[in-house]
Amino acid sequence: MIRTPLRLRRVLAAAGAVVAASLVLAGCASGSGSASDDSSSSSSAGGQFPVSITTALGTTKIDSQPKRVVALGWGDAETALELGVQPVGASDWLAFGGDGVGPWLKGAYTKSPKIIQTLEPSYEDILKLKPDVILDVKSSGDKDRYAKLSAIAPTVAIPKGGENYLASTEQQTTMIAKALGKESEGKKLLSGLDDAYAAARKAHPEFEGKTAVVGAYSSEGFGAYASTDSRSTFMRNLGFTIPKAIDEQAGKAFSVHLSDENLDLLNADLTLILPIYVDASKAEADPLFQKVPSVEAGHAIVFDDADVSSAFSLGTTAAIEWALEKLPDEFQAKLG
Repeated sequence: MIRTPLRLRRVLAAAGAVVAASLVLAGCASGSGSASDDSSSSSSAGGQFPVSITTALGTTKIDSQPKRVVALGWGDAETALELGVQPVGASDWLAFGGDGVGPWLKGAYTKSPKIIQTLEPSYEDILKLKPDVILDVKSSGDKDRYAKLSAIAPTVAIPKGGENYLASTEQQTTMIAKALGKESEGKKLLSGLDDAYAAARKAHPEFEGKTAVVGAYSSEGFGAYASTDSRSTFMRNLGFTIPKAIDEQAGKAFSVHLSDENLDLLNADLTLILPIYVDASKAEADPLFQKVPSVEAGHAIVFDDADVSSAFSLGTTAAIEWALEKLPDEFQAKLG
């Protein structure tokens, strides 16, 4: 993608000028456009370009196979790595440190990426990396953010019809694989994940039809994840069901905060709690939590391993397969 000196000057300018440039350039940058542009899509099988990818914020056209990738969405960098592409810039949403990836991909980088902030990324830092494409698939879906990123390089935003931060593993893998010219590799990743889930279900038929709630505990108290969130999807793919009351409370959000009065929404055949920047012991010691029926009956797990919580949260194929090797037996033990 050719960047004119005018664009370079505008994006490097002060924050106000960056916004102005983004608004002007968003309509003409090759990374943006209206959803009606999807008719120009072509298959990227075998790395054939150009490709067009429909997102919730427009159609992204990528003219040639990217060589410099910046991955900003939740787990986007891990997905690129699994596809054999090493981002030059990446966001570390779960504060892993180092290269910003979980232990399941330790050592995957041969050269460490530039770590980019998550909610408020430095557009100047991104510009300096000279990306060919920006991945922001499992992200906020913020239009202003998309406009600024698209002014720098073609940007793959959240899926069309998707909600913020709720791109499924399949959507994330498929969209990123197409953007990188790695569609066959993406299909292999998803096929391997399907096989891993199938093996876990076969080993644990007792999960089928049981209810499960994946909750969280932070300094603000307890919460629970909607059935469409990757953490709950993990459980559904094992055969569990998520109580409808959680989705009713969450609406279009990926999670719901639980007040002391509705903490019983955590009740299920199996209750899982992921501590967020607090010790697991604080959640376990909460007197109201201890009165939740499934907790009283001993059918609850409060994870004290941060890597387990992270594997649930990312929802990448590598993270999920790592979790599938560790957790089903523990679930069985708690179900009794």
